[in-house]
Amino acid sequence: MLTRTPEYDSIGERTYRRVRTDILFAKLLPNQRLKLDRLREDYHTSVGTLRELLSRLASEGLVIAEGQRGFTVAPVSAENLREIASLRLLLESHALTQSFAAGDMDWEGRVVAAHHKLAAIEKRLLSGEQANPEAWKRYDWEFHQALIGACGSNALLEIHEPIYAKYLRYQMVAGVFRGEIAANEHKKLLKSALRRDAAAACAVLEVHIQACVDFTISKGRLPPIAE
Repeated sequence: MLTRTPEYDSIGERTYRRVRTDILFAKLLPNQRLKLDRLREDYHTSVGTLRELLSRLASEGLVIAEGQRGFTVAPVSAENLREIASLRLLLESHALTQSFAAGDMDWEGRVVAAHHKLAAIEKRLLSGEQANPEAWKRYDWEFHQALIGACGSNALLEIHEPIYAKYLRYQMVAGVFRGEIAANEHKKLLKSALRRDAAAACAVLEVHIQACVDFTISKGRLPPIAE
């Protein structure tokens, strides 16, 4: 979603994206203390750059800044997941409705193409094949992004992205894949998009998100309240 500028390709920006991705995909775990000397070795950058990007991630709610004690990966909780899911549903339903009304044939093509990639990797997961979880969730993101991509509001898309990212983090922490049920919900969203039936799509989306929340919490890996 970022424009490729010189700043985008700077060492600091690339390191920021790497650390952010490692948090979202649970390579850096909730409540993990981020020791600057270790991070400097792992990410091959300076302590000063690390302090800057960790402060930036703290402003996004992915890291906790603890003054002289340094930085810690933000905790997770069932309560926080429900709040994030509610925000995602609110934003995505509104954007989806606007997108269905304004989308043209090119938009339909992007939606179909994004679903094709997502369905292919879901098929691999359902068959028991090994699949890269980062690729799976990237295709999931691309499909949901395609659905709302014609909403006509860059501000709405920019607000939606970090909410979706936090939601994705919970899925990766809990190791969530709901199998054929989730794959069928994606098929229903595709069919609703091609029919321009926003009401049906919003109904499916609500079930899709709430079922994922319930399933994630049922795994028992989230405390009720953030530590």
